[in-house]
Amino acid sequence: MPKPQISNHTINQIMLITVIMLVCWFIFRYLSYYLPGFLGAITLYILFRDWYFRLTVGKKWNRVATSVLFIFLSLVFIVLPVWALIDYLIPRISSFLGNTEDIVTKFNQVKEFIRNKPVLEYIDLSDEALMEFLQSLTKYLPGVINSVAEVLINMLVTFFVLYFMLVHGRQMEATIESFFPFSDKSRNELWTEINLMVRTNAIGIPILGICQGVVAMIGYSIFGVQNAVLWGIVTGVATVFPVLGTMAVYLPICIVSFATGDVMNAVWLTLYCFFLVGGIDNVLRFTILKTLGDVHPLITVFGVLFGLNVFGMLGLIFGPLIISSVSVLFKVYRNEYGNRRIVLPGREENQM
Repeated sequence: MPKPQISNHTINQIMLITVIMLVCWFIFRYLSYYLPGFLGAITLYILFRDWYFRLTVGKKWNRVATSVLFIFLSLVFIVLPVWALIDYLIPRISSFLGNTEDIVTKFNQVKEFIRNKPVLEYIDLSDEALMEFLQSLTKYLPGVINSVAEVLINMLVTFFVLYFMLVHGRQMEATIESFFPFSDKSRNELWTEINLMVRTNAIGIPILGICQGVVAMIGYSIFGVQNAVLWGIVTGVATVFPVLGTMAVYLPICIVSFATGDVMNAVWLTLYCFFLVGGIDNVLRFTILKTLGDVHPLITVFGVLFGLNVFGMLGLIFGPLIISSVSVLFKVYRNEYGNRRIVLPGREENQM
């Protein structure tokens, strides 16, 4: 009996898929510099999509003019505040790191304070550890400053791509939908998960960061922390790392406050940080973020770590999205193939 042969149609299909994958890989490799711009456009499209269609389809607004309006709003309410924040932080952090005498003085006070304290005494506070830490920070700052050009270019890419995504949104979504050979149920689950994760991280994390940063800033000012505004902003930025993010900022500040001798202020500052700065995280996660989407903390933690390494700052959004997509793909697989009963050749189901 002759062996069954693969049809020419199947071979051609495999070759075409291989060529498509190679071309996509080639394009991705040489356009990876602009990847943050494309991811930013996708994020803004998902955030603006419902409002855009409500205005252009429901109220018959001009699509081009509405797209330009949304881009302008993005510049005013997203780009300019972020740019102002970066412009404020970089010189002050550079100035702080440049004041090595003050850093060394506080460092020696902290080292003396924790010398015989349980648990804390095992922290490596040698002079070599301090210098290594400062050198790593000073090496990182020029990289941030030099990345300004890359940020500007990717902003242009973001708004350029966003314009066409909005204007041709219906056609784009129909084309993407045609590429997925899944049932309506599976496609809806994919879209729901993507929409959920993008909105939760793009809206929820900034809200959380602003609230915790403001509360921390007030506490630092009341209890005599130097550079209270700077450290309040750093505390807010640290919110992107769930659970230990803000604690990694305010806990060392509290230890420095104890070490410098102002014990009463240090006690109140510690209580303030643990109960108010840390407590507002739990309150907001169970109120505002719960309404946006109930994302498991483990997905957020490992998603942020993964995303920052792969995508940069936009990894805060797309890292958790990729991690959570694994479970969604399993659901899609179950929807498409899990309910089918496979009968092996030569075996038949017993009929009762």
